[in-house]
Amino acid sequence: MSTEISPHPQTQGIIDAVRGAVVDVAFPQGPLPAINTALIVDWDRPEPLILEVHSHLDQTTLRAVAFQSTAGLARGVAVHATGEAVSVPVGEAVLGRLLDMVGNPQDNGPALPPDTPRRSIHAPPPSLAAQTRSDVVFETGIKVIDLLTPMAHGGKAAMFGGAGVGKTVLVMELIRTMVEKYQGISVFAGVGERSREGHELLTEMQGSGVLARTVLVYGQMNEPPGARWRAPMTALTISEYFRDQKHKNVLLLMDNVFRFVQAGAEVSSLLGRLPSRVGYQPTLATEVAGLQERIASVAGAAVTAIQAVYVPADDFTDPAVTTISSHMDCVIVLSRAQAAEGFYPAIDPLASSSTLLDPLFVGDTHYRIAEEVRQALARFRELTDIISLLGVEELGAADRLLVKRARRLQRFLTQPFMVTEAFTGMKGASVSLTDTLAGCRAILDGETDDWSESALYMIGTIDEARRKDAAAKPGAAA
Repeated sequence: MSTEISPHPQTQGIIDAVRGAVVDVAFPQGPLPAINTALIVDWDRPEPLILEVHSHLDQTTLRAVAFQSTAGLARGVAVHATGEAVSVPVGEAVLGRLLDMVGNPQDNGPALPPDTPRRSIHAPPPSLAAQTRSDVVFETGIKVIDLLTPMAHGGKAAMFGGAGVGKTVLVMELIRTMVEKYQGISVFAGVGERSREGHELLTEMQGSGVLARTVLVYGQMNEPPGARWRAPMTALTISEYFRDQKHKNVLLLMDNVFRFVQAGAEVSSLLGRLPSRVGYQPTLATEVAGLQERIASVAGAAVTAIQAVYVPADDFTDPAVTTISSHMDCVIVLSRAQAAEGFYPAIDPLASSSTLLDPLFVGDTHYRIAEEVRQALARFRELTDIISLLGVEELGAADRLLVKRARRLQRFLTQPFMVTEAFTGMKGASVSLTDTLAGCRAILDGETDDWSESALYMIGTIDEARRKDAAAKPGAAA
């Protein structure tokens, strides 16, 4: 298992202090290696230990962050400077593989070919003049997303939600539904995720046959903060190679960006920086911008990013959450209240937004239907307290009709997922935008007023609901 980072022959140092994942290295004989360059520890373990320079303490000592466990590392051990940044393998050889942060295969497969090209994990974003913006809607097959928060081809979308509201399931469904019909390369970054989730995703992709066009990069939960902090950079580097050198469209998926921020906070504390608001690192905005601004499209190739973001304690005013959301074209908010009522995907239709929901991009028909759906759901939410206190019978005729249709819209916007078939027993559905718009239009126009609400719950198209309702009517069997 080789990292392919060669030592610089003239610069050698020794370990001066070890504090968990942060290591001080003294270079008494030569100049200090530059910031963000890699060091290799010459210790007695079979696996290599790579450090990244982060600060110069004085003229002979620097502070570095370790990408692997430092257990067993002692003072006085020799360290070699490489003179270059950490580089990771890119190109066709990494397709279908699961890599760690430094590019070593972790899927029990063969070693990567020695001639595999490598790129530095640190790269500037494309210049503003070189970047392009696409107004093409990226259809996902998920009704509530395509209707109310359309994604842009070459845009950035984020799913925000607390623990247990379905972020990872939604990301896995997007991978499954889109990679199958998406002609391009997919790169998945698992940042601070559980090994169980990584194993499930790998098995899922092997079963669906899409692994051959996918690269999986993992900085797992049990790894040092440095590895979790740099895992998204590794995934970005691979994406940039396919975008710039191969001119291919790339679908970049990240789960979970909050863990990237969390790892950065750990590293910042270990480096001795004073924390900022709510204990986050003082460089929070810079680190998030450094990651997000590299996710860009250039002429001839687009990088479309879909990111899951954990919201600590369901606090959407958390500094990490607000900083990440400021970079997004499409913000999808997952609601615990929706999940508690059994409406999956648990997307809050009123809190979620997209810059593409505009008549200029989606057309007048789509925009008008989306606005009518929003208005109906917003009015229903306003009336919820009155209904719970007095009952729906105390409302006026117009409001009673609106509540009836809003409840049907709520249920129609639920959808069974393919990745949950084994758990729910319901066949997953992928619905085209045309069918979604037709279904919402039918509900808003009153075509479903006499149908049972349960006929619209967890189905695909409106035709499926029609058949379900007809089958449930008395005498249907006859």
